Amino acid sequence: MSKILLINGSPNEKGCTYTALAEIAATLHEQGVETEMIWLGKKPVQDCIACHSCMKTGRCVFADIVNETADKLAAADGLVVGSPVYYGGPTGFITSFLDRLTFSCIEEFALLVKKFQCVPLSRVV
Repeated sequence: MSKILLINGSPNEKGCTYTALAEIAATLHEQGVETEMIWLGKKPVQDCIACHSCMKTGRCVFADIVNETADKLAAADGLVVGSPVYYGGPTGFITSFLDRLTFSCIEEFALLVKKFQCVPLSRVV
């Protein structure tokens, strides 16, 4: 059985991004695929500072949700990332998160061999 990791990059835990990801998870469950959804929360995520420590240690120098997610990603077969769309693009929060996640996992090729899907969400108010 395969496992897909879903990332909720919205500051609202149970908002529109969650709803879209929950629909994806339900569809995957119908196909016999295991899922795990992670809400990144509201704590700030440090930008990558290009220190290259992760290239030496396999982990980001900042101990936060990025390293926790990298551990879970290593055990997953795919990744779905959901983000609200603010001013025509994903949030800065999710961008910083993904910059650090992909950079710190590249040594192990964790993201290079996995399926990846992005779910941008926007609504007109």
